[in-house]
Amino acid sequence: MTAAVPAPVTTRVRGRDGVEVAVHRWGGPGERPLVVLQHGFAADSVRNWGTSGIVAALLADGREVAAVDARGHGASDKPHDPERYGERTMAADLSEVADALDLDVFDVAGYSMGGIVALVLAGTDQRVRRLVVGGIGAGVVERGGLDTRAVRTTALAAALETDDPDSIADPMAAAFRTFADSTGADRLALAAHVRAVNADPLPLEEIAAPTLVVAGETDPLAARPQVLADAISGARLVMVPGDHLGAVWAPEFAAALVGFLGDDGGS
Repeated sequence: MTAAVPAPVTTRVRGRDGVEVAVHRWGGPGERPLVVLQHGFAADSVRNWGTSGIVAALLADGREVAAVDARGHGASDKPHDPERYGERTMAADLSEVADALDLDVFDVAGYSMGGIVALVLAGTDQRVRRLVVGGIGAGVVERGGLDTRAVRTTALAAALETDDPDSIADPMAAAFRTFADSTGADRLALAAHVRAVNADPLPLEEIAAPTLVVAGETDPLAARPQVLADAISGARLVMVPGDHLGAVWAPEFAAALVGFLGDDGGS
């Protein structure tokens, strides 16, 4: 059972191309920087960070929190054009959020798709003080982001676009379709992002912020996470119980994230 959190204050921030994203805020300014949270694919801020207990754990640690619904998700705009998507575009949205909140420095945590977005952000925005990424592994280094050996983008996009879920043969694509349906997601917006996922090398060598990689022990989308940790200077790896959907709910995940983002940097 997770701790209840108060209703957030929600605002909207316009991206560079006019697409608006929803920003949910909890807590108030303190001695440490605000924490920006970016959720995973087909989820939203509340499902990824609120009900899992992460927001409550950060608030209990005295942190101010801003969770952003990525474009195509949650309360944000949901265009159906792949040109409006991709992790680099989502990272630019987070920089716009930081500008709108007048942040000189901030911490970032991202999960799955949000972890890839957070890596791009940390490699391009020097305001990032500390970084935590979860739900990703060697695929980020070897495939530029989503591990297409575990989930094929063509199969996933088709699974999201079809009107007949019984026709989906790919098990991983079927699982994502079921999850998207369970959250009431805009499937065509999600498919547009899938068709734009990053496949180019990420700026991992440009990340100067101390970084923590957190991976579920049975998460197929975070396979060989040490490869990712080794690609980022000084990064640490913590393994927690759970698969891709369950790891973020593990108490060990929240403890690792909050500890690393604390004053001592998790040392």
